[in-house]
Amino acid sequence: MNGTSTTLRSAVLERDQEAAGRWVRARIGPRDRAEQLHSLSPTETAALTDTVDDGTLAALIRSLRARDAAHLLVHLNPTKAGRVLAALPPDRATDLLQAVGTEKLPGVLVAMPPARAAELEGLTRWPPNSAGGRMTPAFVAVTADVKADDAIAGLRRVAAEAETISYVYVINEDSQLRGVLSLRNLVLSDSHTPVAKLMDADVITVAPLTDQEEAARLLTEHDLIALPVVDTGRLVGIITADDVADIIEEETTKDFSRLGGSQPLEVPYLQASPIQLWRKRVLWLLALFVAEAYTGTVLRHFEADLEAVVALAFFIPLLIGTGGNVGSQIVTTLVRAMAVDDVRLSDVGRVIRKETATGAMLGVVLAAVAFVRALLLDVGYDLAIVVTLTIVAIVLWASLVGAILPPVLRRLRIDPAVVSAPFITTLVDGTGLLIYFGIARLML
Repeated sequence: MNGTSTTLRSAVLERDQEAAGRWVRARIGPRDRAEQLHSLSPTETAALTDTVDDGTLAALIRSLRARDAAHLLVHLNPTKAGRVLAALPPDRATDLLQAVGTEKLPGVLVAMPPARAAELEGLTRWPPNSAGGRMTPAFVAVTADVKADDAIAGLRRVAAEAETISYVYVINEDSQLRGVLSLRNLVLSDSHTPVAKLMDADVITVAPLTDQEEAARLLTEHDLIALPVVDTGRLVGIITADDVADIIEEETTKDFSRLGGSQPLEVPYLQASPIQLWRKRVLWLLALFVAEAYTGTVLRHFEADLEAVVALAFFIPLLIGTGGNVGSQIVTTLVRAMAVDDVRLSDVGRVIRKETATGAMLGVVLAAVAFVRALLLDVGYDLAIVVTLTIVAIVLWASLVGAILPPVLRRLRIDPAVVSAPFITTLVDGTGLLIYFGIARLML
């Protein structure tokens, strides 16, 4: 890759358009290509965009992931950006416009053909993470009175511009969606059969403001190639299977970041600076640090108990660590199950019963091991019993908290991924100590 990167830099410094074009057409993966582009200085990146023609630049942007393409696009003046974006599919162009920001939007749209500018302006009014923000208006639609052979002829004329031709949508004169039929059914039907007799009127749709994750789930769940986006009955666009792959990657990245107690990065990890990583992590860590401080308050409150039975301190790390681990396992499992719609708020009762039953079984096994460990430390039979009962109680408590919080937060329209493993650990630490010292006071 170093040799290729050197070739790219040489082509840029020498303003060699032919060499830069060969690099764009070379068989290089999106990740390696992005790394080579990010290795250029801002001045060199600007020189690259000036060196290659609009068509080559559009091909380069098509070969990159959206966030890497946006990094390249910010170096273009609005006029050139408009010409390049006009050569891209509308959904791709919309994603890039939203990534770059609205301040460049007027100048970019002016440089486009009026029809494409109006199309993109309409798409950018939807939130980036909504179905409307991810859809493309490049679909195939016919009216219900069209015959099958006429529909096929029309399909041939627009096939090159459509995002997918697997489905043909049936609309009326006001663009109201009436049905859908597959290309296979259209081709195999009698040529004089009206489309109205071939279509399926029961169409699965989403509204433009539907969250992109929900749209992706519907498309995957029903094994569709494309999902129509309908605004007050009007067909305004479709979301395709390749869009879903991007959505799932984005949402999975966000969920994993939040489960670890950090905000998602907008750039690939290796391209993030220490300052960017610091900004994404520091607020969460400060919040968890403050929350963790109450653990010290609990210990201070039971100071006399610790002085009376010093051996109680031996088991604090074991007990609170066990509770945090149990809670983290449950939260991770539930957040994923909710992401794929395996668990809903109405299932919270079943989740609690399932997790408390599992917690009871786990508690018995861990308590038996803890009892043996306590006897080996020679702390006495009474304290061994305290540790054993505490393990069972903490595991059950962590199971209950981990089972309730994610569905409840989803009901409150809060992303359940924010109930991260560190947050659960922090919560269970302090309450676990209260349980431990409460049982110790009763029995010792």
